[in-house]
Amino acid sequence: MKSFQVAEFNAPLEEVDHATPQPEGTQVLIRVKAAGVCHSDLHIWEGGYDLGHGRKPLSLKDRGVSLPRTMGHETVGEVLAFGPGVRPADITHLTIGDVALVYPWLGCGRCATCLAGDENMCLRPASLGVYCDGGYADHMTVPHPRYLLNLRGLDPVTAAPYACSGVTTYSALKKVEKDFATPIVIFGAGGLGLMALSLLKAMGGKGAIVVDIDARKREAAEKAGALATVDSSAPDALAQLAVKAGEPIRAVVDLVGNAQTTQLGFDCLTKGGKLVIVGLFGGGAPWALPLIPIKAITIQGSYVGNLRETEALLDLVRDKKIAPIPVTPMPLARANEALLDLQKGRLVGRAVLVP
Repeated sequence: MKSFQVAEFNAPLEEVDHATPQPEGTQVLIRVKAAGVCHSDLHIWEGGYDLGHGRKPLSLKDRGVSLPRTMGHETVGEVLAFGPGVRPADITHLTIGDVALVYPWLGCGRCATCLAGDENMCLRPASLGVYCDGGYADHMTVPHPRYLLNLRGLDPVTAAPYACSGVTTYSALKKVEKDFATPIVIFGAGGLGLMALSLLKAMGGKGAIVVDIDARKREAAEKAGALATVDSSAPDALAQLAVKAGEPIRAVVDLVGNAQTTQLGFDCLTKGGKLVIVGLFGGGAPWALPLIPIKAITIQGSYVGNLRETEALLDLVRDKKIAPIPVTPMPLARANEALLDLQKGRLVGRAVLVP
């Protein structure tokens, strides 16, 4: 078994060869067919998050991310073997040879939050590719068959991003669904932004104005169906948003999450509007506190999504025949190059590693 691991924060991934694991208990062994390279992987690779205002960075090591770690939380694989603890009732949706999307946002599995189906919100996370080894490898074990969602004909390479960018944007959009009759504003036209555009249309939304500093990404957003685009670095960006919306803006989904985007997102909202922050670029909160109650703004964080939402997302993709976002397939051996391309903003859409 070959994998590429973070052996040291901010250092190149190391290629590692070791024995292919055999599934134990309720585990499932898969042969990886595709592994998306997500912006969250950059934060894991770098070892933390910028909290702004001169605060000490949030250390992933302090939060339980141990090294070496095989990243990769957007994984599709072929089912090779079930552990001895897997019961027939666990695999009514799967058989050997099926190709499935791995749901990676696992928790402890025992607390009230997990038992309610919200493992992504567990206080003792065990996320695959973050706290446990993930898909930057040619094989991988998954703790239980319930975390394998049969693709039923969907393309493995284009479907891999649904495990993160897909369910993350789907969950965020559900939080502003009541405002779909008016244009919403989306910050960021990378993999998540393009995914959000396709899902918004399928979910019945009027459409979105997409904000990004990169002209190539704004062009990609326009091709993907954005109502309009705005360069956030433009001095009149706020005025442009008002004109292009044509009516009060009630919802903003910020897929970037830095001080500049959250400020502009806050400023463009009408009274009673909602700002949903998804992105983790980092920094400190920029808002004038009295304006939050004066405008009656709701500011809500959104962290990936739960298993139910991922299942609903795949059903939506099949039912509405949603076109995939642009992907750039790359051999697993080019994992370091893919991370650097993402870090430098050279990618449109998603890089997907193919062992």
